[in-house]
Amino acid sequence: MASTTLFSPLKVGPLELKNRIVIAPMCQYSAKDGQMTDWHLIHLGHLALSGAAVLTIEATAVTRDGRITYGDVGLYTDDCEKAMKRVLNGIRTWSSMPIAIQLAHAGRKASSEVPWKGGHQIAPDSANGWMTVAPSAVPFREAYDAPLALDKAGMNRIRDAFADAAKRADRLGIDAVQIHAAHGYLLHEFLSPLSNQRTDAYGGSLENRMRFPLEVFDAVRAVWPKTKPLTVRVSGTDWREGGWDAESTVAFARALEARGADAIHVSSGGLASDARMSIGPGYQLPFARAVKQAVNIPVVAVGMITEFEQAEEILKAGDADLIALARGILYDPRWPWHAAAHFGETVDAPPQYLMSKPHGANALFSPLTK
Repeated sequence: MASTTLFSPLKVGPLELKNRIVIAPMCQYSAKDGQMTDWHLIHLGHLALSGAAVLTIEATAVTRDGRITYGDVGLYTDDCEKAMKRVLNGIRTWSSMPIAIQLAHAGRKASSEVPWKGGHQIAPDSANGWMTVAPSAVPFREAYDAPLALDKAGMNRIRDAFADAAKRADRLGIDAVQIHAAHGYLLHEFLSPLSNQRTDAYGGSLENRMRFPLEVFDAVRAVWPKTKPLTVRVSGTDWREGGWDAESTVAFARALEARGADAIHVSSGGLASDARMSIGPGYQLPFARAVKQAVNIPVVAVGMITEFEQAEEILKAGDADLIALARGILYDPRWPWHAAAHFGETVDAPPQYLMSKPHGANALFSPLTK
């Protein structure tokens, strides 16, 4: 039996997790025409040996124009599915860690350059660029080209694309789906009054602004097996006056729970280019705490949670049920091992690595069965 909450098991929907450490989705901008490459096999493969409870594939576009950059992973063609299957087969040969996928549409933040080349918008008529879409013709930055405001037919196309991608994920044997409704991408753009200036049934009131994201959730829930978790990532605030806020996030989380969501992953920001974020250790925790107090499904906290004791205290206090690691686990891909050693807990490790345990380390390695 685990002596810490961090290394105690937890059920998310029907999926039993061995501990409370989640590897968050992290874009790699290294795909070719939406198709995973050897980079993804290396990147995801080594994280799948980390001892975390679940590995989440990066934001995966449900349509070609829904990619953030020309280097984004997609799941909208047979070739995309085939490339992902190759990567997953390689990982599963050596790891039994559950694998989730984040399905996404970038909205007005699509058609961007990769971050290490500046991350700026690429004009629709330039190489590697295309016309973006959004709830309203409001650009992310004033200097950017305005997106096309989606009509109902366009919204239905994207809604159906989310469902189609979920079907592909199921065929691939992926263990869980996360719908991306955060970080200023399309579904978040519908939620926030800063980006949604519609006057129809999808704009104005909170109920109207939630309508399309909930329609997308319902479409995915209808095709995604009940035997696998369906979760949603949300932004707890826009960090901007007049924008999406914690109270609205709680209302959205409650609506998602009522429709069958199995967990809520709470992040923040990403929608307003002039947002003023107050960043520090655990800076997003208040938003996770607010959602946790309002729902009965597991809540995932993320954001500068880097210390072992910090993660344990968050869970012990009941502020969240799981801790997501992103940049921290890129910097230290063995974070779960080191946390287990710190607390004297047990963590999965490949038998090929068992001899690496330092003499006198408290952690007991449990050999992977693969």
